[in-house]
Amino acid sequence: MLSKRQFLLSAICSTFLLFGCGQKSGEQAAQSGASDAAPAVAAASGDTIKVGVLHSLSGTMAISESALKDTVLMLIDEQNAKGGVLGKKLEPVVVDPASNWPLFAEKARELLAKDKVAVTFGGWTSVSRKSVLPVYEELNGILFYPVQWEGQESSANIFYTGATPNQQAIPAVDYLLDQGVKRFALLGTDYVYPRTTNKILEAYLKSKGIAAKDIMVNYTPFGQSDWQSIVADVKKFGAAGNAAVVSTINGDANVPFYKELANQSITPDQIPVIAFSVGEQELSGIDTKPLVGHLAAWNYFESINTAANETFIKNWKAFKKDSKAVTNDPMEATYIGFNMWVKAVEKAGSTEPDAVKKALIGVEAPNLTGGGAKMLANHMITKPVFIGEIQDNGQFDVVWQTQGEVAGEAWSPLLPESANLVADWADPVNCGAYDQAAQKCTAGVK
Repeated sequence: MLSKRQFLLSAICSTFLLFGCGQKSGEQAAQSGASDAAPAVAAASGDTIKVGVLHSLSGTMAISESALKDTVLMLIDEQNAKGGVLGKKLEPVVVDPASNWPLFAEKARELLAKDKVAVTFGGWTSVSRKSVLPVYEELNGILFYPVQWEGQESSANIFYTGATPNQQAIPAVDYLLDQGVKRFALLGTDYVYPRTTNKILEAYLKSKGIAAKDIMVNYTPFGQSDWQSIVADVKKFGAAGNAAVVSTINGDANVPFYKELANQSITPDQIPVIAFSVGEQELSGIDTKPLVGHLAAWNYFESINTAANETFIKNWKAFKKDSKAVTNDPMEATYIGFNMWVKAVEKAGSTEPDAVKKALIGVEAPNLTGGGAKMLANHMITKPVFIGEIQDNGQFDVVWQTQGEVAGEAWSPLLPESANLVADWADPVNCGAYDQAAQKCTAGVK
């Protein structure tokens, strides 16, 4: 019989048509349980503490994820120069899930069961996170996930340092509403994050008086290259004026998308695009002329002038041996998560997963934009929000920001199915989906 977590992994594989998920049967998993269990204890038992790096280095997401692999390696080098953690050096274990969602689950199991890593930093798309979630819960590993995402989830084993919709998407829409935008084209890549985020945004826009006819929604596959008809539809939709595109398009599909906007003479003053997945890394090395004047919403931009950011940028360029190397938001989220993990391990005096998970709640670490981040009981963090305008040098000019940090929400109050839910992994609740109205835990028990 399949365990609850094995059943969940099977369901995820079926939902997303993931080939090759779950290499072990229930019986095989039970037989191998002794060797798979407690990976972090083994990780600290030798001369080093192993740190997993689970990012796509090939395939459609390599354009975004490769920099995050190098960020972790740089942070490990810097920590080792300080003496490591608990008197031991950190040893990176890098794997390439190759933008292949079932391969993420296989590589995660390999990191935990074979390599015995104490912690993993990885993932970009939500489907990759959902693919590995049952593995980290089954083997009691710790994953830091550093990219903006849709919420509607909280796991005892995942710490989410990227933005939730209330820390990126909703502030971005508020900005557009303040600029007089009345018609919204929601364009996204066809997977969990764009669909759920746009569901939340549709509910939010309607609550602000935007009619359904003034909301256009379209999804395209990963790696979409032909944007001619879609952009033509956007142009027609925006012909009446006061329109904008809210983009959850991911990966290398962004390059031909913006080129097609320019081909059809759609300018930012006519139909501005505000993107949630286009940052400095994606703009690096491409012709930015078609993008100048369009917008992005993030919690960090390289152009923000602080001493901490100046040091980070300097160290990054030196690590990459490239004076043109750029930084971006998920890199900062990785930086915050890594420093939180180090603090929690030192606080716990151990890399044992349950001790570290408990120690992480309430841990604070500086961000790179002049403030700080705190790990909340729902495993989200506090983050500022910035709106930036794309410049011809591939950087962003900040045109708007929140006053201080915004606390991440695990469950959106805008959707009926989650309006009463909160996540709280602190005692005595210890629940990923606690129904405040019914006063009971509905899912995600530690």
